Amino acid sequence: MPVYLRNALLHGYANLDDYKIFPNNEVLANNSQPWPVAENYNQQPIPSAFLRWIQYYHTTAFVVVREGRLVHESYYRGYSASTISNSFSMAKSIVSLLVGCAIKDGCIDSVEAPVARYFIPYNTPQNQSLKIIHLLTMSSGLSWDERYSSPFSLTTQAYYGNNLRDLMASLHVVDTPGKRFRYLSCNTQILSYVLEDATGKDIARYAQEKLWQPLGATHTALWSTDRAGGDEKAYCCFFATATDFARIGQLILNHGRWNGVTIVDSGYLAHATRPAIWLLNEKGTAPLNYYGYHFWILHYKNHPVILLQGLGGQYVMAIPDWQMVVVRLGEKRCYYKFNSIPCDVYIWLLLADKLTQPN
Repeated sequence: MPVYLRNALLHGYANLDDYKIFPNNEVLANNSQPWPVAENYNQQPIPSAFLRWIQYYHTTAFVVVREGRLVHESYYRGYSASTISNSFSMAKSIVSLLVGCAIKDGCIDSVEAPVARYFIPYNTPQNQSLKIIHLLTMSSGLSWDERYSSPFSLTTQAYYGNNLRDLMASLHVVDTPGKRFRYLSCNTQILSYVLEDATGKDIARYAQEKLWQPLGATHTALWSTDRAGGDEKAYCCFFATATDFARIGQLILNHGRWNGVTIVDSGYLAHATRPAIWLLNEKGTAPLNYYGYHFWILHYKNHPVILLQGLGGQYVMAIPDWQMVVVRLGEKRCYYKFNSIPCDVYIWLLLADKLTQPN
């Protein structure tokens, strides 16, 4: 029996605390900058109508930051301010930020650079047309199976297997890159190999130097690997606390700057957080108006919202017009979606809106 299948049958469905079953690389926090606390911190209780949704969706953390100050934080189901949680696919957005850092550092020329320059297995007739921007916009056309429920899918093989690099090298382009959006976790994993080759560092180390320490994270994060000394599971499996995840949202609101220092180029971030409308959507019926460079885009009360989202309802929401960041962590999300965005996102936005209104 293959290693991945044995592990999948042993551990079952992916969980928030799966760092306990995988090897991990540390993303050290040694430049702690606690959040400033707002005058009305936790003064507004969560309305009773929302407590039902918090319970129903198995919420573990809910955090609101406005104008750079912590307004609300609450924890459930045994979680606390120091508990780290799996990000699942929110990690994809972190990888996108790292690409922006690498471009700023001059390690990568631009998003138009060919993938094969950095990931040699793709220097083939089938894959040599693939560019970094195709990976970022989920328009690579690679031969990947994104099913989460099947123990035999490539996604399961990636999550529970022990050789991600060979699995990525085995893929090939089957649809024209840069034409149509198709959400594939392999795109992010390949980006991690691009980053590693370009920077000479694994992505946990690069994230530590370029994001986690400059952002003043207060807790060391973990990035799970496929085996001891192996590769980070870049498309998922970044574990951090709710208030440290909020720093990613604040960085977006700050146009890539933190304490006056540019971390991610503002031009890259502007492109990353607006829809890639030159692509067709997943159905091929209209321009893509809800996804950028590994970031989701929606609107709430006619205000744009930049969203990081994960499999179990892990969300970081940045609302520029309100200078607000909302973090919701948990184990469930709404089954119904609009433009691939679960409907419970709007519950958490409404709750944050109410918690920040004057008494």
